[in-house]
Amino acid sequence: MTHVELFLIAVGLSMDAFAVAIGKGLSVAKVEPRQALKTGVWFGVFQALMPLVGFFCGVSFSDFVESVDHWIAFFLLGAIGFNMIHDSFSHDDDKNDGNFSPRAMLPLAIATSIDALAVGVSFAFIKVDILPAVSIIGTTTLILSLLGVYIGNIFGSRYKSKAEFMGGVLLVLMGIKILIEHTL
Repeated sequence: MTHVELFLIAVGLSMDAFAVAIGKGLSVAKVEPRQALKTGVWFGVFQALMPLVGFFCGVSFSDFVESVDHWIAFFLLGAIGFNMIHDSFSHDDDKNDGNFSPRAMLPLAIATSIDALAVGVSFAFIKVDILPAVSIIGTTTLILSLLGVYIGNIFGSRYKSKAEFMGGVLLVLMGIKILIEHTL
């Protein structure tokens, strides 16, 4: 998998965190740089850790499923992507408050990175070099989340669902690409 492909997956995975970061930006009258940085670090670290955990789980049983690994990667990326697309049409307003404490940020960081765990499992099946992958995912998420706080504070919620939709589309397309590469 190329660095460009990893970056596209990173962007897709980070869209949940980006959308929540926009909500965090909406929740405060004026964003302080430390609030944006906290959000970026929380989301970036968890988006990097989850695929690492998923990768090591996937490696432990990848030999058993090697003949269908591309189907598993396709299914996982497709399911996550379609779920993000579906969520982008939901008009549920997340209850975001201006709380940037660890108690408030930890559940958000976990919730926005669960899909990265499944992607990590698929990385094990398609033999991705995991350290560059998690570095790209974590850094991309950190930067986009930091920007999301400011964007949310400035522009409001009109980009939140579009970001989730585009992230879902990217993941679905990457799943299709993996399937096509391994079946042709």
